[in-house]
Amino acid sequence: MTTFSKSASFNRRALSFGSPRVVRKSWVSQWFRVLVMIGSLLSFSLAIGCGSRYVFPGISQAFNGYRTSKLTNSTKSCNISNGRWIPDDSYPMYNASECPFTENGFNCLGNGRKDQAYLKWRWKPNNCDIPRFKVKDILEIFRSKRIVFVGDSMSRTQWESLICLLMTGVEDKTTVYEVNGNKITKRIRFLGVRFSTFNFTIEFFRSVFFVQHGWVPKHGPKRVRSTLKLDKLDEMSNKWVNSDILIFNTGHWWVPGKLFDTGCYFQVGDSLKLGMSIPIAFRTALDTWASWVETMIDKDRTLVFFRTFEPSHWSDQTRRVCNVTQQPILETKGREHSIFSDTIMEVVKNMTVPVNVLQITMLSAYRSDAHVGFWSDSPTVPDCSHWCLPGLPDIWNEILLSHLL
Repeated sequence: MTTFSKSASFNRRALSFGSPRVVRKSWVSQWFRVLVMIGSLLSFSLAIGCGSRYVFPGISQAFNGYRTSKLTNSTKSCNISNGRWIPDDSYPMYNASECPFTENGFNCLGNGRKDQAYLKWRWKPNNCDIPRFKVKDILEIFRSKRIVFVGDSMSRTQWESLICLLMTGVEDKTTVYEVNGNKITKRIRFLGVRFSTFNFTIEFFRSVFFVQHGWVPKHGPKRVRSTLKLDKLDEMSNKWVNSDILIFNTGHWWVPGKLFDTGCYFQVGDSLKLGMSIPIAFRTALDTWASWVETMIDKDRTLVFFRTFEPSHWSDQTRRVCNVTQQPILETKGREHSIFSDTIMEVVKNMTVPVNVLQITMLSAYRSDAHVGFWSDSPTVPDCSHWCLPGLPDIWNEILLSHLL
């Protein structure tokens, strides 16, 4: 500032005497002032830019492509859930029989399904496109990372799908293995697959309710055999922290058949909540989950996702009649609505930690053709809840990966 004041004073004296030589000095001084100002602005911008990498690390990650979604040809308000299924012969993206991490019960082609039209569909949002990813790019993005799925068997299906998708880009398949040598099965609460060449793991934790499932308190009613402790997160939750990408999903076990019919009721603190409805209990459990996320998750490291509820397509309320179609249906018949998905949206919007909601309820509601049906490892038991692999869960993962490209 002192330099500018002296220069201004000098210029005034020069102009008053009218000397050509002094006027020339005035012209030089003006240019000097301009250059100093430009230099100061550049220095200030550089300081702000460098400082933001430390003060706002999340912003730096966003510009590095880690926290931004590249939904091509999109508008700012593009809604993934609004769209249509269109035929696409470039699918499927892998062969389940060649992927050692596909559960036998989900390999429909391997279990005798003859029609293959259900494999040839791509989800097209109305106002944007979901980018087709390059496997090599995702392998590099995941390098030295820890990816964690938490949820029920639907979450495990998505976990298997992602592993099989990425396996197609690995030359030496023996470098990919389950960390404990376990076979992929629903009976194990933890499964982890390591891609050793790229130094990352994709893990699955079976936690169907997120909260603790315990024995009934003393002097409880005879009909109560166990309880869900809605105010206490799963004992395994300490193993979910320190992950780089964390994907949650729950919903299918929050039904009377899995709860009240088995003698499982709700508990908060030491108090049994025998009259509490499932929707209220679900909201209470999600509030407990949200509090845990805000307390335990480092938002500058961990990218959190929550996938919404995926509907079933049973033909009756007894869940015994399963009619798998050969093409997506045209009418969702109310399956696009889910109190679980609505509750997820309500809870997430009030959180301080950013959570990316993967809205797959609507697009999945059309896919009555994509269920396991009678092509599981137990063909006498129909299944209109779980999904074939390859199939619909691959699309869920395309949406997930679009946030990382």
